Amino acid sequence: MNKFGKWSVALVALSTVGIFAAWATSSDPRYNPASFEEEPLELGLAPLDEAITLAQFAHDDGGTHTMLVTSWDDETATGIDLEQLGAPVTDDPFAALGGADLSAVRSGRLEGLPISTVAMTDLLPSGPGGEQHIGTGTNFPEHAEEANSTSVFQFPKFGSASPARTTVRANPGILLDYEVELCVRFDRELTSSAEFDQAVKGFFLCGDFTNRNALINLADPDNLDSGHGFSDAKSGPDFFPTGPFLIIPSDWKAFISNVRMTTSVNGSPRQDARGGKMTLDFRSLVEKAFGDMKEPRFLYRDGYVKLMPEASIPTSATLMSGTSEGTIFTPPTRGDIIEAIMAYLGQGGPLASEEFMDVARRTLITNELASKHYLQPGDIVEYGSSNLGDIVVRVVE
Repeated sequence: MNKFGKWSVALVALSTVGIFAAWATSSDPRYNPASFEEEPLELGLAPLDEAITLAQFAHDDGGTHTMLVTSWDDETATGIDLEQLGAPVTDDPFAALGGADLSAVRSGRLEGLPISTVAMTDLLPSGPGGEQHIGTGTNFPEHAEEANSTSVFQFPKFGSASPARTTVRANPGILLDYEVELCVRFDRELTSSAEFDQAVKGFFLCGDFTNRNALINLADPDNLDSGHGFSDAKSGPDFFPTGPFLIIPSDWKAFISNVRMTTSVNGSPRQDARGGKMTLDFRSLVEKAFGDMKEPRFLYRDGYVKLMPEASIPTSATLMSGTSEGTIFTPPTRGDIIEAIMAYLGQGGPLASEEFMDVARRTLITNELASKHYLQPGDIVEYGSSNLGDIVVRVVE
């Protein structure tokens, strides 16, 4: 072997060692870091002079009853069935509240009023009954930074609301992620942003589970507002758990600003934020939504849909806040990139049948599935809040 050949072999060997060292020393974060308040979350109810707390349940008479909640714990919620105060039996909580005489309650004269106690597992979803809702992305600054997003964006989310004690399926081959959010529904259909102020607003805690495979394969990281990937990733029968209570505050902005929401997985804290950290508040989100309802530009199941079908926000729809920092998804590591490059070159590089990005996406998904960083069957996801109750979700196969 001549001197040039020896140097070539040495250079290849040195490069191989360097690549291996870079791969072997690559970090492998299990989830995004988050900041947490020093004081533990205290679950409670808002004072009656600040907000009315409602819950709904299926009564023995076959109807949906609405209850004014006065106390609750992990097992039960206690309160006054609004039918006892003159409310109609209806699945519309706003109509039930509007038909009830709350004078005795507001004056503190609760003696003699019949008290109802309902198991938390028997409470109905606080979310409305529709199948299409308005999701929000990167509306908390820290989450926008970890997602490398420069603006707030919206997308249609499909699926029905599930109750506060529920399950979510971790299907084989899927990277299942969590998000805690604040949500709002309205007592009337909104046909313009100006109607937001007149509407009665009901707020509730909600979760937003994500199929990260769909985002990895479909989303445009350079243009998240394109609408690609998010509807497919965040839609499904288990992906929209809602809290046990619907809250109607006297001053919605002050109330939401102070509401705290958290996520834990198997008791380990993952997310912690206040509503006041939202980049766009709910009024601004309504304005943004009405500016993007004309065109069917959102990709969903290989077709394009509108943000809302009729250019309005119906009473069956939810408007979501977006989530804070601390989700599981992290960008590809140095090790992922090296493996993807080697796999691509091994297939022939530019002569291969696959584009490099296709190989890179498949490599990332394969590695993340093997690491089991994402939610696994048997995990317990708990979404908590200071005044909106909590959600407990068991991950099942």
